[in-house]
Amino acid sequence: MSNQPYEGYEGYDPYDPYAQQRYDEQRRYDEQQHQHQHQQPYPEYQQDQQYPDQQGYYAQQPYYAEPQQYAPQEQYTQQWQGQTWETQVQPPVAAVDVTETAYLPAQGANEHQQPAPAAEPTAAEPSATGDGPTYGPATTTGNTRVTDAQRARAEGRSPVIEPGMQPAALTALLGLLLAAGAAVGSYALLVPLVLLQAVTAAGWFRLNGMWPARQGIALAFLGGAVADGALLAAGKENAPAAILGTLGVWVLFVLVLQLRSRAGADERMYGLMATVTSSALAIVAAGHLAAAGDAVTVGGIAVAVAVLARALPLPTPASVVVALLAAAGAGVAVGGMTDYGSKGALLGLGAGVCALIGHRVASYDYPSRFVHMTAGVALPLAAAAPAVYVLGRVVG
Repeated sequence: MSNQPYEGYEGYDPYDPYAQQRYDEQRRYDEQQHQHQHQQPYPEYQQDQQYPDQQGYYAQQPYYAEPQQYAPQEQYTQQWQGQTWETQVQPPVAAVDVTETAYLPAQGANEHQQPAPAAEPTAAEPSATGDGPTYGPATTTGNTRVTDAQRARAEGRSPVIEPGMQPAALTALLGLLLAAGAAVGSYALLVPLVLLQAVTAAGWFRLNGMWPARQGIALAFLGGAVADGALLAAGKENAPAAILGTLGVWVLFVLVLQLRSRAGADERMYGLMATVTSSALAIVAAGHLAAAGDAVTVGGIAVAVAVLARALPLPTPASVVVALLAAAGAGVAVGGMTDYGSKGALLGLGAGVCALIGHRVASYDYPSRFVHMTAGVALPLAAAAPAVYVLGRVVG
């Protein structure tokens, strides 16, 4: 018998009587493995698959060991069980939690929807522990924060905060300086008047929320200074022409400057109104320089007393009545030392009414402390200037 079919088997021994039997068994096993590989697409993952005649060998080797290969069926029976980069398990990508930044669903859209959590206390609602007002967490729903004045109106509260005693004391001090300067002469009165006009211009811009507005403040203050110069040049007998003429020219000047601005239409309108009003207040404050010296003395003291009385911790109606009575009483007292006599009560009362109007304007819409220390100080005296001039001429 020819040994040619078995000569390719590496373990074949022509003198071994069992060589043919082992070769037949091995060949049958290789054919079974070949058929099994065509049925299983990934034979390399069959970790527990072992050759029947090599149980002991695979029990001692790791699953990725390369099995013994046989020459006759090498192209069919070769298996690769080693690890490659394509078979490595990649770590899963963690999903991003978008619940924290998702938009809140519309309330009431579904009657079976879970109720929304209670809102945290806001600035207008003090916390339950009594530590003071707190703010709720930020949201992504696009809600803008309302101002304190808007919240006060929505809750039915007044958006007015009065300046208090400290601005009232500064107003009284400035009023006394005006009264003392008027008693000395026009040029002595000019020093506190210029200070009043500067504080008026700055306070009005800040009261309207326009800050910094250096050009507008400088322009308004310059208008008041021009009015002072026109009064000193024209004399008190020509005071109306000097004041009204300066006011008209300055309004036209401000209008031309705003038309040349490259800002938006709304911004130019806001700037125009604020600059014209501030300039008008600074120019009208020059009425103290146009009025008689005794009238300025009576009016300055009446305003000082009225503002101090208004700052007392009293209910608003009672505080207003007390302030007006104090202004009239100061007019009588100071008028007795001048030529006005008891007629000074009317001058003092008129100056007190105008001062309370200016005080009320400076208290509007939750003003800041800077507003109180500028507009709250200057507006009572600036608003009283027309009354001092007109009533001084009437009762004199």
